[in-house]
Parts: sequence; C-alpha cells; structure tokens
Amino acid sequence: MAENFSPLQSICYEHGALRLLDQRKLPLEIVYLDIKNAADGWNAIRDMVVRGAPAIAISAALSLAVEVFHLDFIGTSSDAASFLTDKLEYLVSSRPTAVNLSDAATKLQNVALEVAETATEAKIVFQAYIDAAERMLIDDVNSNKAIGFNGAIGIQEKLNGSKRISVLTHCNTGSLATAGYGTALGVIRTLHARGILEMAFCTETRPFNQGSRLTAFELVHDKIPAKLIADSAAASLMKARQVSAVIVGADRIAANGDTANKIGTYSLALSAFHHGVPFYVAAPVTSIDLSLASGDQIVIEERSPKELLRADGGLGKQIAAPGIDVWNPAFDVTPANLITAIVTEKGVITKILADDFDIKRFVDKAAD
Repeated sequence: MAENFSPLQSICYEHGALRLLDQRKLPLEIVYLDIKNAADGWNAIRDMVVRGAPAIAISAALSLAVEVFHLDFIGTSSDAASFLTDKLEYLVSSRPTAVNLSDAATKLQNVALEVAETATEAKIVFQAYIDAAERMLIDDVNSNKAIGFNGAIGIQEKLNGSKRISVLTHCNTGSLATAGYGTALGVIRTLHARGILEMAFCTETRPFNQGSRLTAFELVHDKIPAKLIADSAAASLMKARQVSAVIVGADRIAANGDTANKIGTYSLALSAFHHGVPFYVAAPVTSIDLSLASGDQIVIEERSPKELLRADGGLGKQIAAPGIDVWNPAFDVTPANLITAIVTEKGVITKILADDFDIKRFVDKAAD
C-alpha cells in the first residue's frame, strides 16, 4: 500500500517507475501495484486493475516506458523500433474495445520508427519513446479540463442558462478513469465548481459496479452533492423530471457518431430520448475512430461469466442457479440518433441535420 498517494490518482508515475491504483479494491482499500514492464501493464489492464479508455492507453504506454528505461538492450536503432512495435501490439490486445489504446500505440510506434531512421543508438529511440509516453500523461489532464469546461458550457446553453442542473452519469469517467479530472465526470466537476450543479446521480454499473464503487467514491471525496441509484431506476428518475441531462464517457466513437460505452449506456440513451432529456457523450478526440463507418463494426468485449454467477464481481461465492448460461458483454453501442452532442477537448460536436454528426470534418478541423 502507498499511503502517500492521493486516492484519486490512479496513475502514479515518476521517471522509470509506475504504480497503478488497484481499482478492484476500491472503495474499501487503497492499494497500488508496481508495474515493471509491458507484461505487468497488460495484466493490469486485462484484469481491470486500471480501467477507463484514457487511463488504459496511458498505463500501457508508461508500462513499456518503464521496461525500456531499465532494459539492457543489445541491438541497433532499427531493432529498438521493432522491439517497441511488437510490445505495443501486444499491449493493444489487452482491451480491444477502447480505441484510445490502439491510437496511442500507433502514435508511439510512429515516434519510434521516425527516430530510428536517423538515430545512431538504440537508447536514443528508447528515450524518444519515453518522452512521448510521458507527454501523453500531461496532455490527458489538460484535455480533460478542456472537456469539462466545454461540456459545462454546452449543457448550460442547451438548458437555456439554467442555474440548477441535475446530471445523471454512468460507469466511472473521473480521475480514476483518466490521468486526472475526468471526461464526463470532469463535466460534472466543472458544473459543481461553477455553482450550478444541483445533484449528480450515478448508476451502480456493471461490470464490477464501477459506479457505486468508483464514481460514488470520487463524488464523496470531492464533496459533490450526489445520489447513487440502481441502473434499473434511471427511467423512473427521468419520468419524475429529476434529471436535466445525461452525460457518459466513450471507449470508441465511430465516424457516424455511434458510441461504444459501458453496458447499460444504450438503455439510458433510449430512456433519455423518450423523456426528452439531453444525452451527451464526453470523450477526447482520440476516442473517435474514423476507420469505422458505424458502431456495427466496433468489437464488443465479453467478460467472464463468473462476474454474474458469483458475488463480488466473480471472486465470491456462487449466487446464481448452477447450470445457467451467461451473456456478459462489457459494452454496448448507442446509435448516433439518440445522442444530443459529443463533447471533446476541441469543442462540442453537434448535429448538422436531425440525425447526422459531421465528425470527420470536426476532426480534420481540430487537427489543423
């Protein structure tokens, strides 16, 4: 256990050393695991020690940075680039749904290959990789704060400048899911800081009840007015006019605006649409995957049946009827027509027509 770290700091990194907060043990225990190489990073991501698309990408990048920092490597600069490429491909296989991970891997691979063309030693390539991975950690916090600001302004404008806003969120999208501050939860933090948040509602959220364990933990820690509800209570809450807006994160956004997020998000979007509640997605531009025309092409990860069959997320005693089959997807896809707007660090993507997001144009403009 590392008592000197903030309980809301999921990624603790110093040059050559990485510790990840074991989020499976929250909120009752605060335990950090030492990550010494890419294999440790792969296992931490796969086993959900760390989760949340931005945090997954950064943790993977830094796990390899720590490995090469301590590596006694024999080979050319080209060999070093090949080594990094193979390790990055391995890390991407840990969680296939989140595009941030593959996007970060591609960017880091390009850095290594470009430097290798002129570098005289392998250590130069490795140092360039470490520098790039460390910049990702810093950039993510700044990106999240921009998302928080853009989302808070966008929601308030949508609600005609309302001074008392109640927001429902799903899963965990805060400091624990990112390098710090958060995406959807970052918007809630900004609304609270601006003095216009009346109430934040968070769902329990499977798998591992990440809403009740993690989001609730962050909300209590930050003294944000909040209530925890069962996933199945959301529709009734909206019917009672207790929700001004819904805001969720995203693990991958297709070119047409279809969005993959934690299982149960689609149900929330349908309910919000029925009750006339604005439904927002908050994510960095890196969560947008223009190579996918629609959400039908997004790979949906399935979790272990044990998470439904046994207590404590699969670690405890059998609670379901023996012999029952299980379908346990970790994510679902929300169609673009149910989404009001997509909030990014570069601005808010709104629809140009009733059901159409011009996401490619937005991304191209943001890249200029």
